[in-house]
Amino acid sequence: MPDSINSKDPSGDLSAKDPAEKPQVIIKDLWKIFGRDPKRVLKKELRNLSKEEVQKKTGCIIGMRNVNLTIEKGQFYILMGLSGSGKSTLIRNIIRLVNPTSGSIEINGQNVTKMSQENLLQFRRKTFGMVFQHYGLLPHLTVLDNAAYGLKVKGLPKGERYAKAMQTLETVGLKGWEDYYPGSLSGGMQQRVGLARALANDPEILLMDEPFSGLDPLIRRQMQDELVELQEKLKKTIIFVTHDLHEALKLGDRIAIMRNGEVVQEGTPEEIVTQPADDYVQEFVRDASPAKVLTAGSIMEAPKVLLYAWEGPKTALTLLRSEKRNAAFVVDKSHKLLGVTRADRLEKLLEKEERPKNIPSELIKQVSTVTEETILEDMFAIISENPYPVPVTDEKGKFKGIVTTDQIFESIAPLEGENHD
Repeated sequence: MPDSINSKDPSGDLSAKDPAEKPQVIIKDLWKIFGRDPKRVLKKELRNLSKEEVQKKTGCIIGMRNVNLTIEKGQFYILMGLSGSGKSTLIRNIIRLVNPTSGSIEINGQNVTKMSQENLLQFRRKTFGMVFQHYGLLPHLTVLDNAAYGLKVKGLPKGERYAKAMQTLETVGLKGWEDYYPGSLSGGMQQRVGLARALANDPEILLMDEPFSGLDPLIRRQMQDELVELQEKLKKTIIFVTHDLHEALKLGDRIAIMRNGEVVQEGTPEEIVTQPADDYVQEFVRDASPAKVLTAGSIMEAPKVLLYAWEGPKTALTLLRSEKRNAAFVVDKSHKLLGVTRADRLEKLLEKEERPKNIPSELIKQVSTVTEETILEDMFAIISENPYPVPVTDEKGKFKGIVTTDQIFESIAPLEGENHD
């Protein structure tokens, strides 16, 4: 089989979802206003004023303004914006650490905004896991005890909670560190303990509020890579707050960009970078490389010549010569990619007295492939080592199209030029 590069599915791997199934999180018309008598800001004469005008007239501060979002189960969802944009306020409203002024938050079909404190507490415990920038580890407890702390609060027996905590520590790469104390660990390792503690409860939704912002760049990239790998295994719904665009593009299935408490654009990473909604978003994505976002599927095209394994070598050579091609990809009857064959090898074959009826397998060279979801950046190594265009296949190996070096550069260069005008 040809080698393949796997890449994160920007759609959140939701193709198998029942169309009738509701999103896991539905946020409707959500407002959070801080100050005295906050609901007066919702009156017609005030609600459309700017944040500064509202503060001047009423002394109230708008934390969130009319936010509407839907988050699918299993999606890695990014809330992004500058300091004061409302992203952290939103994530705290979702679990009602802060109570919204108006609007609704529905999770798993239940309206969180209408829950009693008792029901809310139970709902939080079974639904959410939380990881924050400051790890919140208890310094006098071992790594194992910290990871098991949430399970202890839930009242699980010691043996059961330690077994679950050990399992999650192993999942985040901390096996062998369970008897150490947090002070002995690096920042990245401490963050892993916080992640293990959140995962030990097996939450449906993982809330992460700038969890890597306190780490140095090298450790931060490593933690991002580990989180991508972990999400591939666990497929949790993750709501992740960040102010870092590159982190958002790397991790997110969808991104909501916030400003002054409002969502100014929501979409896939590719949509955000290639179609910024306004100058604010444009400024955000100015330094973002399209190569980190654009996918093979978005720029692939059909080859000039595609050969079929059951064709005779003379037919294949005729097709290549008619299009002035030196090589072409070969597929079988199910359109599965077999590899590439060259005109010079076919010519040598035709010089022999005995000619096969089909293109012989020994004349077909296997090549590296990518999927439609592979980002362009991940294709650079293949292109540099391969004289052929890069073939694009689906998960079953069926041929979909090709990506050439020229296509990649043409896709990247105009956008980079636009971003720096």
